[in-house]
Amino acid sequence: MHQFDSGGDYERYPRLDDETPLRRRARLRAERERAGRRTAISSFLWLAAGALFIPMLLVFGGFFVRRALGQTQEQSLPIFQIVTSTPPPIAVGSVGPEGFIVPTQQPPSTFAPGIFSTWLYQPNPQPFASATPGSLLKSYIVYVCYVKNSDEICLMNADGTAIRQLTRESKYTDWYPSFSPDGEHILFSSQRSGHFDLFIMDIHGENIRQITRDMGDCYAPSLSPDGMRVVFASTQSGSQNIWQINLDGTGLKQLTTNARDNVDPVWSPDSSQISFTSTQRGSGDLMIMNADGSNIRRVTKGINVEGRNSWSPDGKYLSFYAGPIGDKDIYVVNSDCADAPEGCGPGQMRQLTDGGNNKAPDFSPDGQWITFASELDGRNEVFIIRVDASELRQLTYSATVDWQPRWGPWHP
Repeated sequence: MHQFDSGGDYERYPRLDDETPLRRRARLRAERERAGRRTAISSFLWLAAGALFIPMLLVFGGFFVRRALGQTQEQSLPIFQIVTSTPPPIAVGSVGPEGFIVPTQQPPSTFAPGIFSTWLYQPNPQPFASATPGSLLKSYIVYVCYVKNSDEICLMNADGTAIRQLTRESKYTDWYPSFSPDGEHILFSSQRSGHFDLFIMDIHGENIRQITRDMGDCYAPSLSPDGMRVVFASTQSGSQNIWQINLDGTGLKQLTTNARDNVDPVWSPDSSQISFTSTQRGSGDLMIMNADGSNIRRVTKGINVEGRNSWSPDGKYLSFYAGPIGDKDIYVVNSDCADAPEGCGPGQMRQLTDGGNNKAPDFSPDGQWITFASELDGRNEVFIIRVDASELRQLTYSATVDWQPRWGPWHP
C-alpha cells in the first residue's frame, strides 16, 4: 500500500498506474454505482422541492394577483349609494316610497315539502316552455336612467340596443315607468308638478298628460289590461295605500286603508286581481287582492319582500325581490300561494339570483325571461335572466345608474 505525500493515512485504493484490468473494471463499476445513487438522490430532492415550491408559488402568486386586481377594481369602479329601487327624490324633500321596509335576515331555503313546491324537486325543473328569440328581438324595456343629476325615463330594445332617452326635465325626477297594454304609451311618476303625480306619454316621449292632482305623492302606476284604469300607490291618507283612477283622471277610489304601507300594485293579466307589497304584518309580504280591494290574501311568508313585482303572462306565477338591505335577490312564486292559509314560505319559491343586490323584476311578454336591476357590476344596471336562472345577460353599461326596468308587449 502507498502513503500520501502528506503522510499519516493509507490510500484506500491502489495507484491508477498499478491497476490490473480486473481491478480497473471493478473500480469503474463502483464509481458508476455511486454516481447513479447520487443522481437518484439528487432527482428525488429536486422533485420534492418542486412539489413544495410549485403549490406555494401558486398560492402566494394568486394571492398577490387577486390583491392587485382587487385594488384596481376598487380604484376604477365608482361607488353609488342607491341600494333600493327607489332612492329619495332629488328636488323634493318628501321620503321615497321604499323607506318603509324593516330588514330581516333572509331565511335559509330548506325546500321542505309544500303544496306548491313539487316542481322545485325535479332534477331539471321546467315549469315554463323554452324561450323564443322574439322576446328579445320584438319587444322594448323601459327603465329609469340617471342623466345630468336627474332620474329620467329611457327606452331600449330588449336585447340592449337602440337606447333612447324619452324625458328631459333635468331639474325633476321621473321614475316608475310602465307600459300600456298595447305598448304605445308609458305611464310614470314625476315631480314636475311639485308633488309626485302620475303622467302618461307616447312611446316617443311626446304628448305628456297629467293623470293625478292634489293626492300627495303618487308612485308605481300600472294600467289595467283593458287600458282604462290605473292602480297606484299614494300618500294621500298619510301612509302609502293603493288607489285606483280612470285613465282620464275620474273615478278615484281607495282600495287599501291600512295604517302601514301598501305599495307597488300590479294588475293581473285577466284584470281580476292586483298584487302589491305590504307591511301589514311587520316586514314586507307579497299580497293579492281582488280588483275592487276586497279579499286581501298573503302570497309569501318568512321572507322580507320589497317593492315592485310582476305577473307572468299566464297569471300562474309572480316574480318579486326580497332580502336584507344591500343583498336582495329575485324570486318566483306560484300565484296560487294566495289560496294557502298563510301563503308560501321560502322553500316553495324559486330563487333566480344569488348576490349582486337585485331589484324590480318583470316578466317578458312570452314569460321566458325576467328583467331586473342589479349591482353585479358595481352599480345599478339592467339585466335579464331566463326563468330557469340560466343565461344571465347585462343590457346597460351606464357610467351612472339604470334601474326600475319594465318589459313591454310585442311590437312590430
